[in-house]
Amino acid sequence: MDTVDRWLATRTFHHGQFSEVGELMRQKEKLGLSLSLCIPTLDEAATIGAVVSRLHAALRDQVPLLDEIAVIDSGSTDRTLELAAAAGASVYRAADILPDIVPHRGKGENLWKALYQLKGDILIFIDADITNIHPRFVTGLVGPLLRHPEVGYVKSFYERPHCRHGEECLLGGGRVTEILIRPLFSLYFPELTSFIQPLAGEYAARRSVLEHLSFPVGYGVETAHLVDLHALHGLGIFAQTDMGQRCHRRRSNSELGRMAFAILQVLERRLRAHGHRRGSTEGDGLLRQFGQYNGTYRQETHCIAEPERPPMGEVEAYQRLRVCSPLSHDRRSKVADIAIDRPAAVVES
Repeated sequence: MDTVDRWLATRTFHHGQFSEVGELMRQKEKLGLSLSLCIPTLDEAATIGAVVSRLHAALRDQVPLLDEIAVIDSGSTDRTLELAAAAGASVYRAADILPDIVPHRGKGENLWKALYQLKGDILIFIDADITNIHPRFVTGLVGPLLRHPEVGYVKSFYERPHCRHGEECLLGGGRVTEILIRPLFSLYFPELTSFIQPLAGEYAARRSVLEHLSFPVGYGVETAHLVDLHALHGLGIFAQTDMGQRCHRRRSNSELGRMAFAILQVLERRLRAHGHRRGSTEGDGLLRQFGQYNGTYRQETHCIAEPERPPMGEVEAYQRLRVCSPLSHDRRSKVADIAIDRPAAVVES
């Protein structure tokens, strides 16, 4: 049995294996660990209240598996923060965390700031647009971390039903994964094709793992984590859990094009860092798409920069807060080579 087959056989779980919340609670207490849930948001008023209230009721009120539930927000202009707070979450604006560092706006920025703001030994990240939210999205992620000390990072995977009015509900989705990520992983990082949903927004990791990772500020964060952790540790640090079905809003092709462009910038840096590409193909940072207006096509340009935050363990404010030991020389060199376009803005003033 080769490495991939062995990993798939031993590190692919089903959420039902971790459905006994009381047992997870006992294991958590035995290990002396704390768990923090982070929900990154931007204008998620339609779903955030239900997401927080369901998880709070099951995993804080009934059984306190979670030590904190927090929303880290990118600057919502709707009632996201109000509804999240009313449902029981602690709410933070990302721009208010580490205020001496010039802020970026994006999902990865929120997750990076969560690592500073939240207290848990294990952090769980859940997207805010899930319409069939269930405690399994948390328990299925933390279960492998509580039961298997060698596992440091757990991804979710699922079926994604998409329905149109009057049509049979079909299973689909994962367009960026299947058209972009899986082909590129197959060429350059073949072991990473073992992940059924490499871009899944639901995952959990140990703080000790996350604080040594660079964080792209936008949609490239999931891809960067997989590539960087695989380079440092191989498949052995990962696990993945089947969550059944996940229902969420369906994004337009234009939105997905912008997401793909951000991810490509992150992959390009890593391909060069790992010796797959030579020279620079960064271009001008503009994505060109076409939109239709009054029956005619017009070219649109989108400036989609994807700078990266350094490993949180290198940030002086975090070192003071956590009394965090610096990276070893070998680990520092491998991680630092990735963030070659790290902006000066991330240096603490």
